[in-house]
Amino acid sequence: MKQKKIKKTKIALKKSRNKRTVLVTGGAGFIGSHLAKRLLEDGCRVIIIDNLNDYYSPELKKDRLKHLLTGHNYTFYKTDICDLPSLRGIFKKHKIDIVCHLAAQAGVRHSLINPWIYGLTNVQGTINLIDLAKEAKVEKFIFASSSSVYGEKAKVPFRESYKTDSPSSLYAATKIANESIAHAYHYLHGLKIVGLRFFSVYGPWGRPDMAYYKFANLITQGKPIDIYNFGKMRRDFTYIDDIAEGIAAAIEKDFDYEIFNLGNSQTVELEKFISILEQNLGKKAERNYLGSNLADITQNWADISKAKKLLNFKPKTSVEEGLKKFVEWYKIYHKVK
Repeated sequence: MKQKKIKKTKIALKKSRNKRTVLVTGGAGFIGSHLAKRLLEDGCRVIIIDNLNDYYSPELKKDRLKHLLTGHNYTFYKTDICDLPSLRGIFKKHKIDIVCHLAAQAGVRHSLINPWIYGLTNVQGTINLIDLAKEAKVEKFIFASSSSVYGEKAKVPFRESYKTDSPSSLYAATKIANESIAHAYHYLHGLKIVGLRFFSVYGPWGRPDMAYYKFANLITQGKPIDIYNFGKMRRDFTYIDDIAEGIAAAIEKDFDYEIFNLGNSQTVELEKFISILEQNLGKKAERNYLGSNLADITQNWADISKAKKLLNFKPKTSVEEGLKKFVEWYKIYHKVK
């Protein structure tokens, strides 16, 4: 099936250094596959680790690799980050310069149902990777955190300097733990580390468990959509290409230990977001309003002044443009007329 070509991003890795080998965990995932494409286009050698689990369709993950990375040479390992012997074998086989650790058990609400997998994958898996990175003396270790670490009590816009000691979900708690583990490895072993707090990432090839993707499925099927907190929610929706650009900048820049917000730095009311989605789908949603879910925060909003200053991070995609691109892809991929 023919897919629209993703526009090349504007920041290029330095030509003298673009032959570095980058390990991307969760590379068949939403963000990981877009990042892998970005790095391959810049001439990096890319190794992808992904266990292709069934939290959502493994076929979608395989299709991401097939369509986003077509024409590129990369190395893929179907491996779980909790499988330490397998990971060790990969590190021994390859001289890895940079680790981009994006693999995780995702989903705030799912952590209410299956908390055990979050401790195993998000915490133990991260320790496995960061310890191997330390042993291999990699140049830097970059990992995915989340806007959820700020919890419900933090004032908006969220700043990296805020305390993150009141998580609203187990998922958020594991991300806070990852930041603490990463800092300990930097302090004890001098490992250069960057943590990136992503804000409501959306776009083509996205995750079907995310609200915008679920809404699209239900609206096209003529089924009602559940809207929590009676729609009184705001999100800092950030387009996938802008996120990939921010990660690429974090790879290129040199830091000892830093945490950055990567968001669009604009909040959008959920009702407005749904309205834009309806316009692009050409169909109205049947709304089912519900009360609040304790695991959800009411709003997130990134203060990206630090990322602007140190990463030159400047998100360019409006929610109107981003949702239009998502729906264009969605209709092709799901064969929606």
